[in-house]
Amino acid sequence: MADLDRSYDDISVDSTEEISSQDSRLEFSEDEETLIIRMFNLVGERWSLIAGRIPGRTAEEIEKYWTSRYSTSE
Repeated sequence: MADLDRSYDDISVDSTEEISSQDSRLEFSEDEETLIIRMFNLVGERWSLIAGRIPGRTAEEIEKYWTSRYSTSE
C-alpha cells in the first residue's frame, strides 16, 4: 500500500512541475500583444480589465506577460 501512495505523490509532483513550466512560457499572438499594448496605454495596470478583452486569458497571464516583456529594472 505504501508503494501505491508513493506513486500517487510522484504523479502530483509531476503535474505541478508541468503546470509551472507551462506558465513560464506563455505565448501570445501578435494580435493579443497589440491589444495588450493598446489597452495598457488606455487603462494602465488594470490587468483584469485587459484580460476581459482577450478570450481565454487571465489577468495573471497578462500581468506576467507584461512584466516579463516590458518591465524595466531601474
